Amino acid sequence: MATPAVAALRERIRKADGVVIATPEYNFSTPGVLKNTLDWLSRGEDQPFAFKPVAIVSASPGPLGGARVQYDLRRVMLFMDAQVMAKPEVFIGGATAKFSAEGVCTDATTRQFVGDQMAAFARWIAGVQRMRG
Repeated sequence: MATPAVAALRERIRKADGVVIATPEYNFSTPGVLKNTLDWLSRGEDQPFAFKPVAIVSASPGPLGGARVQYDLRRVMLFMDAQVMAKPEVFIGGATAKFSAEGVCTDATTRQFVGDQMAAFARWIAGVQRMRG
């Protein structure tokens, strides 16, 4: 049985037009807290991510920008029947130099790249909604 926090998150996901998952990469994979949350959300008959448009953004201090965590998350989201947007992908490499201590993106190129992805995601959401009728 889901905890009240999990039930509330499931409801927020159900009500959302789409979900953006932004994550760092830990040890070539998904951070434990995010994976645990997704595992909790995957339990039960009424899947909140089923047919839900999803975009993934990743960051890491290394040059690959979290490419491996995106691969992991795409597999998990496939199991959850999410409609993960394939492109454009956003991998933010060298993230420690691109964000302030407060978490604000200070790199104009990165902001533009993420903005382009979000514009594409809005179109992806509209397309998924049209397919669902």
